[in-house]
Amino acid sequence: MAKRKLRTKAGTVIDDAFIEALAAEAERGYDPSEWKAVPVGRPSLGGRGESPRVSFRATPELYKAAKRRAKQEGWTVSELAREAVARYVGLKSAR
Repeated sequence: MAKRKLRTKAGTVIDDAFIEALAAEAERGYDPSEWKAVPVGRPSLGGRGESPRVSFRATPELYKAAKRRAKQEGWTVSELAREAVARYVGLKSAR
């Protein structure tokens, strides 16, 4: 059985030459001023700032019904729940 090749997220094969190149780069040193910030987590639902997480428990029947309805609408269960809460509290739409 052939040994599987390891790859980076971009698809580059991680072989001895790649590892040597990374080691040489590390030995030369890095300039932190050249680093760029990479955002972590999911994007805000409101366009900016934090999107608070809301969670609740449901009966199996409610969850199954929500999954069915979300599938019919082409939504996720989260999108369905956001829409339902938005309508309940009098907002136009959460989408």
